[in-house]
Amino acid sequence: MKIVNCLIASMVMLNASAQKIGKFGAELGMKTILGKEIRVPYMDVSSYFGFIEPGSKPDEEKAGKKYYYVYVWIPVAAPELGIRMISPVPDKMQPETGDFINPLFTKNQTDRTSYFDTWVSLERAVNIVSFADIKTKLGKANWVSLGYNDDSNELPEQPSGLKYNSVFRATSSVSDPLRALTIGLYRIGFTTFKTGEVQGSFVAQIGAPAKLPGVKIAATANELANAE
Repeated sequence: MKIVNCLIASMVMLNASAQKIGKFGAELGMKTILGKEIRVPYMDVSSYFGFIEPGSKPDEEKAGKKYYYVYVWIPVAAPELGIRMISPVPDKMQPETGDFINPLFTKNQTDRTSYFDTWVSLERAVNIVSFADIKTKLGKANWVSLGYNDDSNELPEQPSGLKYNSVFRATSSVSDPLRALTIGLYRIGFTTFKTGEVQGSFVAQIGAPAKLPGVKIAATANELANAE
């Protein structure tokens, strides 16, 4: 009976962990062993839970696509930053203490079936170098692209059975100041691969190889500027 109970407990634990998205690993120090990529997990991972309601006005429209942004304040320079986005939020994954939660996620938290084919990008405002600059220089922010990603085999498949979730890693450049991962304001941009509506729940995570005390995340730069 004890063996049976242990097996049942193990199955429950495996099912719960299967619903999560696994450790977020770094590009720096990545090794390939027997064809498999081995990554050291990021020491610091901040999570943002959000929801895009049907018909929501996008933050920007480009090339016929609707773009939304999540703004991030990075308080110290980092050798690498990774971002990943999963939609919908897995059934067994719940926000934890310290996570950033958009009120629309709370409002629609029972909807774990609506989702979108994620496409993500990472940008930095090169002229915003202090937290106070967000309020005074946001209107003239000079955004520089650090890269983007569409589909990743690293992440769980969507309800469609396809691996359309996204992950992107940027390493700091010592030769190009525009691509240096310095203290500053960043934003995660997201949309769909194909032209269409962006709707449903998502969790966006930003990771770094070392602890980044004081990371702040918000749906708008104004909200971020007023965050404590």
